[in-house]
Amino acid sequence: MPATLAAVTLAAMAIVTQDSAQLRAAARDSAQQQALLWQGDSLEIRGEKGDFLQVYDHRRERAGYVRASYVRRISLTNADAPELLAVVRFLKDSPGGEALGIAYTAAYLKAAAADAINAEPFDALGTMAERLARRASNRQGKAVDPALAAHLEVVANYGIKMTGYEHDGRIQLCYDGEAFRRALALRPEPKQQARAALALTRQECLDPDQRPAERYALDQWRAEVLDKVALRDLPPHIANRVHMRSAAVWSALAFAKARRGEPSQEAAERALDELGSVSKIDLTEDDVSAYADAGVRAGAMRWAAQAVPAASTGLHVVAKPGQPGETCVSLHAQTGPALATRCTFGLVWTASARANAQGSALALAVQPMAAWRELWVFQKRAGAWSVDVLPPAAIDPDVGYAEFAGWVPGADKMLVAREARVDGKFKRSFELLSMETLTVDTWADRPDAVRLFSRWQDPAWRKLTVSLR
Repeated sequence: MPATLAAVTLAAMAIVTQDSAQLRAAARDSAQQQALLWQGDSLEIRGEKGDFLQVYDHRRERAGYVRASYVRRISLTNADAPELLAVVRFLKDSPGGEALGIAYTAAYLKAAAADAINAEPFDALGTMAERLARRASNRQGKAVDPALAAHLEVVANYGIKMTGYEHDGRIQLCYDGEAFRRALALRPEPKQQARAALALTRQECLDPDQRPAERYALDQWRAEVLDKVALRDLPPHIANRVHMRSAAVWSALAFAKARRGEPSQEAAERALDELGSVSKIDLTEDDVSAYADAGVRAGAMRWAAQAVPAASTGLHVVAKPGQPGETCVSLHAQTGPALATRCTFGLVWTASARANAQGSALALAVQPMAAWRELWVFQKRAGAWSVDVLPPAAIDPDVGYAEFAGWVPGADKMLVAREARVDGKFKRSFELLSMETLTVDTWADRPDAVRLFSRWQDPAWRKLTVSLR
């Protein structure tokens, strides 16, 4: 039970409905201001004088007078519970009214009989808390909003916990999800269940400093929560959101399993299946970015879903353990010693190795992070072998992949598909690269717009890539 409501259990109570309401020392507007009150603040009513109420603010431990028009009187008896719930239903979908809605939800939970409380008030509580956290996160870099900061303080008084995580140089404020967990325990309706599952599995609300073992356990729990959602009872656009989130979670699990030396093929296949289950015609405008994110994450892990082919008799790679946690890749011809060697702490997908017909170059997928896959290019220059790394984008590692898409015979060219998040936006490109410098000769956002790409793309790449989704 929130501390404020516990303190005024059966006393006459009021909830502040306006921001910057003044708590004054006497029942007149000219009296000294004791404090500024905000939407959602709860007050104990101790008397009435003219147009003012005599109140006590338990949060600030201060008494005073407030204009009666700035507050709404409420009762916490069981008979008043339906009226309180009606207000909660109205405020649940009212942006800017989160603090007030949370105050009314807390009042309802106090007034209603225990056996009458279902998932609805907790769903509303979580929805409003999450929306408030998003509003606060989106305000970064803008002028300070005193009301928003005050609303965060108000809801904290009702037990709403927020945590900030740093991502890409900005702070993401996240609700801890306690109300959604309670909703899931009370047999929620399908939409309520989906809302709770999506809120509790947000990628941007994962602690970036979490240890690998802790993240692995959390990802397993996230997958279980999403698996329990009754998809058949949901509107297509909401089912899409569950599929997209599941694709991201299962790709993370596949990476973690591979890192731990456990079989990862099933998890990677599940990620690709979830991505393939998204109905593109039912995607909303708000979900386009989430679909791109899910595609990149699942695409980065797609080689985990492929079985390792039989050893090649021509140009091929061999991966062996190096220093603790390290894998060393050596390039070999049909016979003789290694032509080139390079070590990495990433995952080496030997099934991805593709050599050109001349035996002078080989492309290999290497994945240092769960959502970041690079392309290693072994090639022979002036009689000596070298290894170059082609990243998904010319930025710090974030989310993206670069993959081999074909060789152009006799032209010293290579086809590459890249997809990455750059400055918060996703970019997909199909490129023709010069092997000599690995610079882009030409590119487009679809393969048929690059002439040689349309003609020489690798059939296996076209069959397996998610970049053409």
